[in-house]
Amino acid sequence: MGEFDFIDRSQSNAEKYTLKQKLFGTQEVLPMWVADMDIATPACVLDAVRHRLEHPIIGYEIMSEHAYEAQCDWVARHHRWSISAEWLSYSPSVVASIGCAIRAFSNEGDEVIVQSPVYPPFYEMVRSNNRKLVLNPLVQDNQGEYRFDLEDLKAKITPKTKLLLLCSPHNPVGRVWSREELTALGELCVQNGIIIISDEVHCDIVFSENTHIPLASISPILGENTVTLMGPGKTFNMAGFSISTVVIASSVLRERYRIQQHKIHYGDGAVLSHVAFEAAYRQGELWHENLLNHLTLNRTMIEQWCVAHPIIGFRKPQGTYLVWLDCRALKMGDRELRDFFVQEAGLGLSAGLGFGKEGSGYMRLNFAVATEILERALNQLSNALKRNGYG
Repeated sequence: MGEFDFIDRSQSNAEKYTLKQKLFGTQEVLPMWVADMDIATPACVLDAVRHRLEHPIIGYEIMSEHAYEAQCDWVARHHRWSISAEWLSYSPSVVASIGCAIRAFSNEGDEVIVQSPVYPPFYEMVRSNNRKLVLNPLVQDNQGEYRFDLEDLKAKITPKTKLLLLCSPHNPVGRVWSREELTALGELCVQNGIIIISDEVHCDIVFSENTHIPLASISPILGENTVTLMGPGKTFNMAGFSISTVVIASSVLRERYRIQQHKIHYGDGAVLSHVAFEAAYRQGELWHENLLNHLTLNRTMIEQWCVAHPIIGFRKPQGTYLVWLDCRALKMGDRELRDFFVQEAGLGLSAGLGFGKEGSGYMRLNFAVATEILERALNQLSNALKRNGYG
């Protein structure tokens, strides 16, 4: 079986399969919602874990300098950003890092800017840590491209505004922000004493016509004002290893973060995760290249399908393996739209409204699947549209 062929996960405890009944009320859906891939984790990762299991003790271990250096080398090659291993610290997940950073760099009652529509835990982490959520919605230009609304942001900044959560590349809209966009946003935050927490976990899933630019790499000033969240989970489909990193160039911010981190006591994670992490960044180059080729073909298939079915609006994602389908022309309410996808099309997608009110009328589809599965999903959607009079 090839690494991009269909892999049956239904007998595993995979979240997207075990939660079908709970989320969609039926087992009879193709689950294309949660952002992991139905694609085999790289063989180099699995081989490294198997090799480590030949040692008879799986005990406490720390992340080695070699593991951190592997990520530093990867970031330098792929993103032209020179980072030091001493800037890095372990985290079990990007969401955990966001919560830790919110507590490290703000106090209860302080304001945190979130640019909606966006990954739902952004909202949850702000609220659950008793900070005030301030929305700075993205806006669409005349071509339907999402942009930052800096004028709106300026109007909403107060002395209590301490943090901005950035999603780069953006989930769910698929934008890869340009250097100019990031610079303008970053400089505005610096001018107002706002620290940026930049979720860049999708940074390696970027298509050839675009380039991911780490915000902290743009200038020393922005580097000192940014906390970058990265990891191999999305890149190499290894989220189940629960390992990511926090990159902080500023020694002052790094110490503030680590004080909070020690209060939570993440520790250094699990030995098998350390091994998988290093193997992915050291040996995963060819696999990653092949993955991007596969995802590009799947993205093209969706684009061609949407040309043939213009009632579903589509902007080609510049990054991530998620497509933000504009279903507003169907003129359905959000519950009706969700039921249409589940009951008529047999598809379990993420409802746009879950990403914020700006997501009303949209559905997010994960296309990191075997091409045959994507083809089946699009055929099911075509048939559902025809049966319901949408041609």
